[in-house]
Amino acid sequence: MDHSITSSNVLPPILSKGNLQKVDENVVFIFDSTKLQKQPNFPEEFVWPDLENSSHEELNEPLIDMDGIFKGDEEAIAIAAELIRTACMKHGFFQITNHGIDPALIRAAYDEIDPIFMLPMDKKLSVRRKPGTGVVGYSGAHADRFMSKLPWKETYSFEYDASHLNPLSIVDYFKSVLGQEFEQTGWVYQKYCEAMKELSLVIMELLAISLGVDRLHYREFFEDQCSIMRCNFYPPCIYSGLTLGTGPHCDPTSLTILYQDEIGGLEVFADNKWQTVRPRPGALVINIGDTMMALSNGKYKSCLHRALVNQEKERKSLAFFVNPNEDKVVRPPQDLFSREEPRKYPDFTWPELLEFTQHHYRADEATLQELHLHGLCHPSHPTSSNFLDYLMGLLH
Repeated sequence: MDHSITSSNVLPPILSKGNLQKVDENVVFIFDSTKLQKQPNFPEEFVWPDLENSSHEELNEPLIDMDGIFKGDEEAIAIAAELIRTACMKHGFFQITNHGIDPALIRAAYDEIDPIFMLPMDKKLSVRRKPGTGVVGYSGAHADRFMSKLPWKETYSFEYDASHLNPLSIVDYFKSVLGQEFEQTGWVYQKYCEAMKELSLVIMELLAISLGVDRLHYREFFEDQCSIMRCNFYPPCIYSGLTLGTGPHCDPTSLTILYQDEIGGLEVFADNKWQTVRPRPGALVINIGDTMMALSNGKYKSCLHRALVNQEKERKSLAFFVNPNEDKVVRPPQDLFSREEPRKYPDFTWPELLEFTQHHYRADEATLQELHLHGLCHPSHPTSSNFLDYLMGLLH
C-alpha cells in the first residue's frame, strides 16, 4: 500500500459547511507533523480559510469548589447550582476544583498519552479508525472522516460502558488491541474512567438542582452510561496561524470533562468572539454538549469551541465524553416543557445522534436541528404530540 503523503493522495474538494464527504478507506493518510511541515507549501488540507483570530480575552467562566458539595453543605450546593445555571444559560462552560479525583491518577493518565502516540506508525495505523466504524481507535488528523480543514492533531479513543458485564473491559481492550505491554496503560484508564463516571454523576445532580428538576433525574439517567474516553495530542506547528488543533464545533455528547495541560489553547465562542479557557492548576473543564442541551429542553447551551495549535510546544489533553446508554431515549423531564414552553427537540437516542455526526454532518451549533430536519430522530417520535410541540416551537 502506498503510504506517501503527496497531495495527489489526500487532496480533496473543499468540504462544504456541515456535510461530510465520503472518505476512501483504501487510501491511508499518514499524519507525520514533522514531514508535513517540511513540504514546500503547507498542505492545504490543514488550512482553515477565513480563520477568525482570538480576542485574547479570557472567558471568565466560574470556578466551582466541589469540596462543600461532597460534604453535603446545602449552602455550597445552592451557590454552585446558581453559578452553573448562569454559565450554562450563556455558554455552557465552567471549571471545577477539589473534585475528588486523585492528582496522581490524573498525572498517570496524562503520562500514558505519550506511549500511545510514540508507537510506530504501522502499529498506529493497524488500530486506526476506519470510515463508518465509529469512534474507537487511532485517528491522524481525523482523515478517516474529513477531507479538508483537517485538525492538526492525533487522537486515540475508546469506550467506557458502565453497564458492561466485564468490569475490566478497558484493561482487556488495551491488552488485546495494543499488546500485553499496554496492560498497565489499561489499568490506568480503567481507574480514570471509573473516577470520571462517579464525578459525572455528581455534576448531573448539580445540573438537575440548577434546572429545578428532581435532583436524581439526570444521575439515574446516566448511571449506566456508555461514554467515550479520548487522548489528544497536538504537535507544535510553525504554521499555527493557518490551522487549528480542533476546528469550531459543538460536542454532540452530553457532558465533557476535560483535563488540559498548562499549554492551553481551548477557546469558546461567546459574545461573538473567541475567548480563552485558561488552564487552572488542579482544575477540570466541564462543558455542556448537544445531548444535554436537548435534555434541558434548550435551556442550557452547547457552545462552539475550538483548540489552537502552539507554534513551539506540544499540547496534550484528556477528554471524557459522558453519554447515555444506547437504549435511553433523550427527552427532557416533564418539568421543563409545557404548552407555553413547548419541546424544542424531538426524541432521539445517543446512537442516532452519533451516527449522524460521524457519517452525515460535521458537528456545529445547528446539529440537533439538522438531525431532525433529516428525519433521523427516534422512529416512535414523529407522530407523537411532542413532535407537534417541537414544530410549533420552530414557528415561535
